[in-house]
Amino acid sequence: MPSRLRPTAPCAADAILVGDPGRALLLAQELLEKPKMSNHARGLWGYSGLTPAGDELTIQSTGIGGPSAALVLADLAELGVRRAVRVGSCLATAGGVVRVGDLVLVEEALAAGGSASAFGIAVGDSVLPDPALTGGLRTALGDDARPATVASFDAGPAADALLAAGVGAADMQTVAILARAGALGVAAAAVLVAVDSLDGAQLGEDMREDAEKRAGRAVSAVLSTSS
Repeated sequence: MPSRLRPTAPCAADAILVGDPGRALLLAQELLEKPKMSNHARGLWGYSGLTPAGDELTIQSTGIGGPSAALVLADLAELGVRRAVRVGSCLATAGGVVRVGDLVLVEEALAAGGSASAFGIAVGDSVLPDPALTGGLRTALGDDARPATVASFDAGPAADALLAAGVGAADMQTVAILARAGALGVAAAAVLVAVDSLDGAQLGEDMREDAEKRAGRAVSAVLSTSS
C-alpha cells in the first residue's frame, strides 16, 4: 500500500494531476461518465472512472507545492499510473508572452529554486516533458494554448528574477512532477492556466473553471487517442 494515498478503487494507467481537491472534483464531473472517489486520504481527493470514449482515467489532487506533488506521483506510479498530465495554475511573468486567461503548454520547465535540487535539478537547469504527450497536446489545443517555458519554485521568488529568466510563466509543481516522473518511468506533461500576473491582474473564477475544463478535455482526448 502506498504511503500517502489510500485508494478504495483501482487507479487507471492514465492520470490527470491537479493541485486543488476542488479542481479534481470539477474535472471528474466534466470528464468522467460515472466518477467514483478513489481516494480521500489526507484531503487528496482522487476520482476514477470511464471517459465518454470508454477509456479508464484517474483524476488526482496533489496538494500544494512540488514536494507534495512528487510524493503523490510516486504513490500513483506504485498504483500503476504510467502517464500523467498536470492541469494546474500559473503566474504570467514576461510581458506579452503569456497573458492572464491563457492556456500554457509547457515545453520546458526551469528550476527557479526551492526543492528542485531534491529531484536532481539545479537552479537554472531545466527538465523537458514527454515529447509524445506534448506533441499530442500541441495538436489538440492548437491556437487555444501558448507554448512556453515555465519556471517552478516552492517559495515565491523575486519578480525581477523571473523577468530576468525570460520565462513566460511560473508555478509551484511542474519541475517536480516532470523530474520525479522521469525517475519513476512515468511519461508526464503539463498544461497550465494563467490565473494571475506580476502586475496584479487575476482571472475570475468562472473563466478559470472554463479554462480548466478546456484543458482537461484536451488532455483526456490525447490520452484516449494515444493509448
